[in-house]
Amino acid sequence: MIGEPEVHEEFEARLKAYEGLPAAATGVGRDLVNEPMIRHWCEAMGDTSPAYTGPDAIAPPTMLQAWTMAGLTRRPERTAAYDELLTLLDASGHHAVVATDCEQEYLRPLRPGDRVTFDSVIESVSGRKTTRLGTGYFVTTRTDVRAGGELAGTHRFRILKYAPAHRPSKPAERRPRPVVNRDNAGFWEGVARHELLIQRCTACRTLRFPWLPGCNTCGSPDWDTVAASGEGTVYSYVVMHHPPFPAFEPPYAVGLVELAEGVRIVSNVVGVPYDDVRIGMPVRLEFRRYDEELELPVFQGVGP
Repeated sequence: MIGEPEVHEEFEARLKAYEGLPAAATGVGRDLVNEPMIRHWCEAMGDTSPAYTGPDAIAPPTMLQAWTMAGLTRRPERTAAYDELLTLLDASGHHAVVATDCEQEYLRPLRPGDRVTFDSVIESVSGRKTTRLGTGYFVTTRTDVRAGGELAGTHRFRILKYAPAHRPSKPAERRPRPVVNRDNAGFWEGVARHELLIQRCTACRTLRFPWLPGCNTCGSPDWDTVAASGEGTVYSYVVMHHPPFPAFEPPYAVGLVELAEGVRIVSNVVGVPYDDVRIGMPVRLEFRRYDEELELPVFQGVGP
C-alpha cells in the first residue's frame, strides 16, 4: 500500500522508468484524409473557411488527432509498455482516469488523399499530485503525425490516473415542498387530517378541483368543502423514466385520477408495478409520508 514518503518515492521511480518508452508504434490512419470527414467537422464546428473546400482544400489543422483515432476498437499499435504503466497505476489504487488537456503543433497542412502514420511515446509521468478529484499522477503521451514521410504535426495528450477522493455522503434529497397560499391552504390543512377536501360552490353546488378562489360555473366567490370518499379510477397516466429528479426514483407512474365525486386530481399511482397501471384501473386514496414534514395523498391500485 502506498503511504509513507519513501514508499511514494520508490513507486514514482517505477513510474518514471516508463518515460521515453513507446506508447504506440507504426500506427496507420484508418482512412485517408478525406473530404466527407472535413465537411462534417466544419459543419459541427461552424467553420466556413474557404481553405477547407475546393480543389486546393486542406484539412483543418485541429483535425490532427481525428486522422489517428481507432474508433471503438482497441488500438493494435498500442504497446505493452503503455499497458503495463496503466496496469501499475490501476493496481496501486489509481484506477480512475480523466483527460485533462492536449497541446498540438502544426508543421505541414494535410490534404485529401494523404495517408497518415504516427508514433507515440510516453513523454512524462508526473510526481504525485493532489486534486479535487483525488490523488494521482499525470501521464503525458506525445504523438508525432506524418504524411508522405514528413512530420505534419505533434499532439500531446495528458490524462490523470487517480484514486478518487473520499467524499462524505450527501444527505438524502427531499421532495419539493408544495406551494401553500391563501387559496389552497384549506386543502393542505385537510391533508394533515388525512382528508382529501374538494371545494364546492355554495351558490350553484358545483364541485371543483384544484382549489380556486372563485367558481368557474357561476362566478361566485363563496364555497365550502366536501371530503372525498377516496374511491376513483385512473382517467389517464404517464410513466416517468427521464429525466431523473432528486428524491424521485424512476420509473414511476403519475396518474390523472377521476374521483368518485367527478373531479380529477394528479398524483402518484402506487402499490402496483408501474407497467401494470391502466386507464380505468380502480384506485383508492391513501396518505404517504415522505419525510418528517411532508405527507401527500397518493392512490393505491386495487384492481387488475
